[in-house]
Amino acid sequence: MNIWKKAILALLCCMVTVAPAIAAESIVIKGSTTVLPIAQGALEGYMKANKGVQISLSGGGSGEGIKAIIDNTADIGNSSREIKKEEIAFAGKKGIKPVAHVVAFDALVPVVHNSNPVKDLSTEQLSLIYQGKITNWKEVGGKDMKIVVISRDSSSGTFESWDHFVMKKAKVSPRAQMLASNGAVYTAVSKNRYSIGYLGMGYVKKGVKAVNVGGVQATPETALSRQYPMSRELYMYTNGEPRGETAKFLAFVKSPAGQKIVATNGFVPLKADVPATKGKKK
Repeated sequence: MNIWKKAILALLCCMVTVAPAIAAESIVIKGSTTVLPIAQGALEGYMKANKGVQISLSGGGSGEGIKAIIDNTADIGNSSREIKKEEIAFAGKKGIKPVAHVVAFDALVPVVHNSNPVKDLSTEQLSLIYQGKITNWKEVGGKDMKIVVISRDSSSGTFESWDHFVMKKAKVSPRAQMLASNGAVYTAVSKNRYSIGYLGMGYVKKGVKAVNVGGVQATPETALSRQYPMSRELYMYTNGEPRGETAKFLAFVKSPAGQKIVATNGFVPLKADVPATKGKKK
């Protein structure tokens, strides 16, 4: 009997009870580089408050964000433009129902090198510059210097917004430098005294100079009121109405805490009562 007791005791000592692992919730976010700082700040805040949640985030442009929703490779697709009719039609063929969630407002801001004296341009002047029909800064009140045109690439929602507000289907000069992100445009303009580019307002900071458009300065107030002529919404898209952790994350982005993150990153909150001042550099 003692032998059996010893055997059972040895067996019990060798057994390890493992509690079933709780699978962590995960959210995949892809798309617009304009929306990227908002999404980055929001995921940091959300993951801090919700320890079991994992969120992955990547850029690539608005087109990539919407494509990721259609291809079902992301829970959220960030976009600085509205989804196109042909994208909606293509999504429908795949059984996908894109739903737009406006998370902030933005202004598309022309920027030049800090040394450039030009302070104001009309949308017509901007169009002619980007078409290559105005090629010297002296033609628009600046110094006798050639103009170096810097643009976003065609997969960018910011490029599409520029086309909508400024180009109106006119072709961008083939001499323009086409860059893949807001950050790349900022760096290029900050280093070239001949250059002009355009940025989402959250990317406008020391190192470049914002140019007024038609006499109107891009501010949170003029963007929210639409007085500024190149104001736009920023979106997060989902396939159908969001559920589970994705729904909770989007609710956080739209909450007062999330909208403070929008303001801190230099964009415009959904409500005017959230202070829209930058609190950190990007």
